[in-house]
Amino acid sequence: MDLRNYSLVSEFVLHGLCTSRHLQNFFFIFFSGTYVATVLGNFIIVVTVTFDPCLHSSPMYFLLGNLSFLDIWLASFATPKMIKDFLSDQKLISFGGCMAQNFFLHFIGGAEMVLLVSMAYDRYVAICKPLHYMTMMSRQTCLRLVLVSWVIGFVHSTSQVAFTVNLPYCGPNEVDSFFCDLPLVIKLACMDTYVLGILMISDSGLLSLSCFLLLVISYTVILITVQHNVTGGVYKALSTCSAHIMVVTLFFGPCIFIYVWPFSRFSVDKLLSVFYTIFTPLLNPLIYTLRNKDMKTAMKKLWSQPVTIH
Repeated sequence: MDLRNYSLVSEFVLHGLCTSRHLQNFFFIFFSGTYVATVLGNFIIVVTVTFDPCLHSSPMYFLLGNLSFLDIWLASFATPKMIKDFLSDQKLISFGGCMAQNFFLHFIGGAEMVLLVSMAYDRYVAICKPLHYMTMMSRQTCLRLVLVSWVIGFVHSTSQVAFTVNLPYCGPNEVDSFFCDLPLVIKLACMDTYVLGILMISDSGLLSLSCFLLLVISYTVILITVQHNVTGGVYKALSTCSAHIMVVTLFFGPCIFIYVWPFSRFSVDKLLSVFYTIFTPLLNPLIYTLRNKDMKTAMKKLWSQPVTIH
């Protein structure tokens, strides 16, 4: 059978978050403010870490700056389109735009998951092997960890989209979400994709679950170590770990719920998608800056410096 006769879909229709015009007007204002705050907050962290010598030379803050950079893109792959669609009666996205959303979601999401594991490793070395910290977490090591996170995210995303883009689509073309979510797009193909869908979505679930388990193991070892050490430095490091644990819970919880049980769609899935693609990137700068004295001091110092024009 010639699949070219079935590849008729050139665009998809997004259902969005709701159908109420009043709610859509409210959401337009709310999510516009949320998106601006998210991008601005993470951008400030990136700039502060980049231009403050003390933070830039610290492995923990170097990784934090990269996390904020990823969060800017995580919040941007679908949110501007969603905000624009609140003012539209028909929410359309081209086939290429749909595939691009899938690619960037899994690319950035996969890279962020691995980067969070790297940050947990950084805290493990700082608390469990403090005398070897600067040796084990050298700048070269940090660069390798960041590079590995990007490579894993790219490979993971490419493997997902390469199969999805080549499936035949002949209708229907309605996606019950505010962006092209992989489980929903696969179901629109004009062929039996159950086995392929299980493999592809389980890939995301496996990545989420494996990274989450590594994080749980890392922080468990840290907590056990802290029980045998009551020095102030360890308590300071543990305070930082508590912020990391909050981010991990907020980010991985929705991802695991959505992707570990493929094709089990719940009405809450749409809400969870909003949470990990929009709210988590907003909460990261709040958690890391409001709870971190070094970051707040560096920000005040940086932004109070006079601008010199040569």
